[in-house]
This record gives sequence, C-alpha cells and structure tokens, in this order.
Amino acid sequence: MFGFENYKFVTSDNNVLNAKEFCDDIGNLASRCKSYTAVIVICCIALATFISLVTGGVIHKNRWKLRYILYMSKKRSFGYRRLPDYTVIENYKYDAFISYSEDNIRFIRDEFLPRVETEHVSLCIHQRDFLAGNAISDNIIQAIDSSRKTVVILSNSFLKSKWCMYEFNMARIERIYSRGNDVSLVIVMLEQMSHSAMPLDMVRWIQDNNYIEYTTNQEGNVLFWDKLNSFIRSI
Repeated sequence: MFGFENYKFVTSDNNVLNAKEFCDDIGNLASRCKSYTAVIVICCIALATFISLVTGGVIHKNRWKLRYILYMSKKRSFGYRRLPDYTVIENYKYDAFISYSEDNIRFIRDEFLPRVETEHVSLCIHQRDFLAGNAISDNIIQAIDSSRKTVVILSNSFLKSKWCMYEFNMARIERIYSRGNDVSLVIVMLEQMSHSAMPLDMVRWIQDNNYIEYTTNQEGNVLFWDKLNSFIRSI
C-alpha cells in the first residue's frame, strides 16, 4: 500500500502505533487471543486427580478403623439385634473369640476345644456360634465385641482368607480404640512363616506384642497350652 509506512494507528487504550509497530502487534495477535480453556481444564483434572489420590491413600491407610467406626456407629444409632443372652459388655458373653481358617478346623476341633473349653471357659467359634441370617461382617464384630479376648490361629491359609484377615483387623482396631490397656488380642503362630508373607499391619502387631508359638515338642506343647489357657483366663 502506497505510503503505508506513514500511517498511524490508535489502539483501544489510545496508544498510537506507527506502521511497523502495528505490523508487529498484528503478528502477536494470534498468541494474545489464544484460548486458555484447554490449559485450565488440564490443570483442573490434574488437581482433581491429586486430591483423589491423596484422599484414597488416607482412606486405604485407615480402612479398618473406618469400617470399625462405621459398624459401631450403626450399632449405637440403629440398635443391631443382639444374641438372646447377650449381657453388658463388661460381663462379656464369651471368654474368647477364636479366629481361624477353615483349613485348620481339625486343630480347633481335635486339640484346641478339648484342651481349652471347659465348664468355666466359654469360646466363640464361627461354625457353631455365629447367628444365622446376620451378615458375616456383623457377626464377626459382634463376636469380638462380646468376647473378653480374641485368639488368632495364624497359618498360611489364614493369610489367604479375606474374612480371617477381617477378623484380625477388627480385633486389632477393637483392642486399640475400645479396650484401653487390656491385652485382648493374642496371635497363636500355628505354622512357621516369614514376615514377608504377612501384611504390614500384622508384622507390626507381632513386633510390638507377644505371640504364642505352637509346637509338637512334648515339653514345649505343655508350655504352649499353659500359656494359652493363662491368657484366656486372665482378666
């Protein structure tokens, strides 16, 4: 355009530009007018993902505590049906709830019950004492709640059972948050197993608390049953 270099251009904010400045400004127009919608959306998605991961991590870390609190809140709020002869928690219906894998039923039936359960010692085992019709999770927590002690019969098959692990974790949470300083949970090491095969929460519990190791050695076996009976009968 003839004489274009002599043109003057006025912007919306009343700045005067010469032809060269105008051309430079036009060249930057595309970048100035670019939409930042995509950037905003990506940032929002990234932030939401981060918050979700953090929240999920916190929930996973405290999942057993949350399940226990949820059950106890529902029980207090809606009044779960109790066993017919359920007494107040201070008097406990059972001396001990026995948590074990189905694969170890012969040990429970042939050795454990004959040596531990007597006229004066009442044990709760799921095959015999769980209330039919109740949800398994409710039966488990009710059994723990109504027993003075919980005895975990730990074996490799126990670690593979989700309900066995549920029983251990609920008993652990009950001990931490409801029983104060009472020693209400003991682990019986029925088989030899490495810590690497156990969940971290169980390893920490074993490291911080006593456990009883089962043995078929004659002298050791006598000591084992003596320790176990002493634990169950202790107040």
